[in-house]
Amino acid sequence: MDKPRVRFAPSPTGYLHIGSARTALFNWLWARKTGGTFVLRIEDTDQGRSTEASTKVIIDSLHWLGLDWDEGPEVGGPHGPYFQMQRLDLYAEYANRLVSEGRAYRCYATREEIEALRQKLPEKKRDGFVYPHLWRDKTEADWIPGAPYVIRFKTPLTGTTEFVDRVYGAIKTQNSLIDDFVIIRSDGVPLYNFGAVVDDLTMGITLVARGSDHIINTPKQILMYQALGAAVPEYAHMPMMLNPDGSKISKRSSGQHGVDVAIEDYRLRGWVPDAVLNLVARFGWSAGDQELFTRAELVEKFDWAQCGSVDGRFNVKKALWISGEHLKRLTDEDFAARVHPFLAGAGVTVAADDPRLLPAARTVKTRSARLIDAAEAMAFYFRDEITLDPAAVEKFLTPEAKANLRAMADVLTGVADFSDAGIGAAIEAWLAERGFDIKTVAQPARVALTGRTASPGLYEVIAVLGREVSVRRLRAAAGE
Repeated sequence: MDKPRVRFAPSPTGYLHIGSARTALFNWLWARKTGGTFVLRIEDTDQGRSTEASTKVIIDSLHWLGLDWDEGPEVGGPHGPYFQMQRLDLYAEYANRLVSEGRAYRCYATREEIEALRQKLPEKKRDGFVYPHLWRDKTEADWIPGAPYVIRFKTPLTGTTEFVDRVYGAIKTQNSLIDDFVIIRSDGVPLYNFGAVVDDLTMGITLVARGSDHIINTPKQILMYQALGAAVPEYAHMPMMLNPDGSKISKRSSGQHGVDVAIEDYRLRGWVPDAVLNLVARFGWSAGDQELFTRAELVEKFDWAQCGSVDGRFNVKKALWISGEHLKRLTDEDFAARVHPFLAGAGVTVAADDPRLLPAARTVKTRSARLIDAAEAMAFYFRDEITLDPAAVEKFLTPEAKANLRAMADVLTGVADFSDAGIGAAIEAWLAERGFDIKTVAQPARVALTGRTASPGLYEVIAVLGREVSVRRLRAAAGE
């Protein structure tokens, strides 16, 4: 059995959508699992919206995710070019072949003529208007020299088109429900369905895997394969990714419901690529009760038989949990290196070789959902002056608490072993002498040292800040 050839074919009209990333991932996983070929093709026929900038964003996002391709832009391949606007001659060749064989035809009907016919219908039936075959049975003798025309596919008037989807099972469509759809516009640019068929055919694609919103296109594409006398590829349609309220995750909804839509946003907010892949893989695919996957495990375990057909709703809390769990899997050194660029966004400037960076990062690593959160949580370590939360000051920095902070500062001044353990031993001995519990001083000290009520462990914080800074902040909060 030949190894599969799959493809990802985005339109460069914006960023890489998280749903599109899921499509790319499933195709990539299948290629890597089976030793097949993963092809990247850019469907840039929407010239009004397609841009080079969008193409770059999509390619950069795929690179960031680590979804490498075997054929396509940047790497080339035997089936190029891999941009549709560079393949117009090929589409014309196949369209003219269909016309010459009587399986497609030139249609000279203008938009105005067609709209006039639609308007003659009762208003409630206009949305269901079907092109009325004005030029279906005309011959070359009827062609109008010099006049613009489109090419329409001659859809069979009877029968059914059937296929077995690898996710949804058997699907049957009555041909009478499919109109004579346009395959080539008057400017020579193909419509989506025709361009996809010609490209998939000439690129040897054996499995077309995409979102379930494309199921409606599949019967049309199968009919064109059959008209060209070509083998029909397999199809696998994936369920939709939805917002928590069940609405579609669209570009317009980006940021709503706590859901980021663009892969670029996940990078900017400090997700690691493997966490994003783990997140999107769980929309429509499962492997028992396992929730967390490494990239290697996704390749090993992925199979179309484990894909479901039920649309999945985005769970923001679970998504952040997945992100945080992947951060925990990083080495401390890798985590520190990854969080470093985000510190500037948190308002602090830190050199990459600052000796405080690694120990500071270590204190927030298991507490952070994203790198942007980690940077914000550890920024207090690097600020010359911190701003104390007014509500925390009012609640915790009482006259009695301030006296304890002064005493704690005195204790730290004399600590010989300024490590977590040494600091903890000294403070606990002091507390025991005074008959205090750590709860008596922990929150006031935390506010004094970090400016907030939530932070890493108290002894860890003091050790990373160092003796001089810790003592200074404790005394400042105490009013000295």
